Amino acid sequence: MSVRVLPDFLINQIAAGEVVERPASVVKELVENALDAGADQIIIDVIDGGRTMISVIDNGRGMDRADLANCILRHATSKLPDDDLLNINFMGFRGEALPSIASVSDMTVDTFRNGEPNGWCLDANTNEIKPSAWESGTRIRVANLFAKTPARLKFLNSDKSEMLAILDVVKRLAMARVDVGFVLNDKWRFPKNQDLLERIISVMGEDVRGSMLPVDATSSSTQMRIHGYISNPTLRRASSVDQYLFVNGRPVKDKVLVAALRAAYMDVMHAREFPLCALYLELPSRNVDVNVSPAKTEVHFLEPTHVRAFIIKTLRDVLSQTLNQTFAQQIVSDKGNDEFKLAPTQTFFTSSVSRSDNGFRPTFVASPSFNRNHIESDNVETVFEPDAFDLPLGRVIGQLNNKYILAENKDGFVIVDQHAAHERITYEKLRLGEIKTQPLLAPIVIKLKSEDAESVLTIADELKKSGLHIDSFGDAAIAIFEKPADWDLNWENCFQEIADEVRAYGHSSRIQEKLHLKLANYACHHSVRSGRKLNMAEMDALLRDIERTERGGECNHGRPVYKVIPISELDAMFERI
Repeated sequence: MSVRVLPDFLINQIAAGEVVERPASVVKELVENALDAGADQIIIDVIDGGRTMISVIDNGRGMDRADLANCILRHATSKLPDDDLLNINFMGFRGEALPSIASVSDMTVDTFRNGEPNGWCLDANTNEIKPSAWESGTRIRVANLFAKTPARLKFLNSDKSEMLAILDVVKRLAMARVDVGFVLNDKWRFPKNQDLLERIISVMGEDVRGSMLPVDATSSSTQMRIHGYISNPTLRRASSVDQYLFVNGRPVKDKVLVAALRAAYMDVMHAREFPLCALYLELPSRNVDVNVSPAKTEVHFLEPTHVRAFIIKTLRDVLSQTLNQTFAQQIVSDKGNDEFKLAPTQTFFTSSVSRSDNGFRPTFVASPSFNRNHIESDNVETVFEPDAFDLPLGRVIGQLNNKYILAENKDGFVIVDQHAAHERITYEKLRLGEIKTQPLLAPIVIKLKSEDAESVLTIADELKKSGLHIDSFGDAAIAIFEKPADWDLNWENCFQEIADEVRAYGHSSRIQEKLHLKLANYACHHSVRSGRKLNMAEMDALLRDIERTERGGECNHGRPVYKVIPISELDAMFERI
């Protein structure tokens, strides 16, 4: 059979298979076109989950007759004035959306551009253009989606499922552009020029109010900036549904960003739980390739390792802001720097990190004696502060069920989970300690594909920081010459996972995650247990330690360490308001 050129209608239907996967894809492409046209108000109406009708109305620039005729031609676009695919500043640019949509539906376009004598209407089925009474912006109506390709139609989900997918697309675009107003089916409304935090609440739900942490950092060396909000570790979801990530204003689902977000929360949230976020990464357009797929949701970074490291450091800095730092700043601002100083670190449950076969071996020493003023423990004097009312977690007033420490501060009633508090203290001391390593008389040799071995070796220096010393062993193998003590992992699987991550993201956090799990497990089993009766000095020492501990508000699993009930809430309980 001779080689032939496919007819245009078939070419467009093939292209539609990549661009138009489902009704949500249509909504995404049409709304992005509206944004590129300068619209600040977009109205979307959907019938039967999009299969019967999708209508998108915007108040953008509109099109004249010539532009309207060209808009359904393949690869016709107004968004690459310099023909430079490395300098893309538009949501759309490929010129595939409208002809692809038109090939699998009955599409009509009504539009008006200032300066034209009237509006124009295009019937994409016949390519007929005629005058229209349309007076502002553009309306695109897509009817009978996939009616021309019945095989595609049968793969659609239920109307409800397709509607939820459309809602997700609209939410992501609404988060990308808080300056633009969006209305979906006259039910979901996002007003234009909305404050970012208010839009986050309207998209994610009222339960996020008061639990989102602001992020804003710039790297002058790499010309990157990241800003937005992330959730307090105690606010999480069972899926990544409320993770909104943007690169230069474009909603993306990028593996590098997702991996960086996971790594930042590694020791404050369980791996099977997901933080919430609205994060906006800005960097020079030439340092990111958005022309990866027709859907334009994937990107490639020129230097993914730098992007990942910048995000992880920024988010960890935000998460590590401890309660005592916040309180201290407030008190210092009220009293002046000379009137308030936190006491130097004094620990009742003293921890010394000693070398052992298990890598870390902290020893917790209980006090042999106690009086009203001080405790002596392992030659470390710990001052009991019965008048700690102005300190962040306040003064101890008792213990509940041998499980919770009760205290009061100037703001209200404080309840502290004694096991969670000591678990965090223990973990942080382990994390900051020296890793015990074990040199091997005979190296462990792991055989891999040559490209996988090369991938692992690119992060050898990073692995060394976690106690793993490796080097090449021929063209397709890696040798382990030193490893963390008492680590007997399935090294072949481990290195394969590392190689897969490096090739996908440019980096791997697999060893750090395994180290975290080991330390977290040890901290959990070697901390003060729920059910242990503590005396006043022990409880006071725990509160003072957790105030000075990084990420002291959550345990290693993301559970809260303390809760504060304001006096106003107590007054309301007892009808004193």
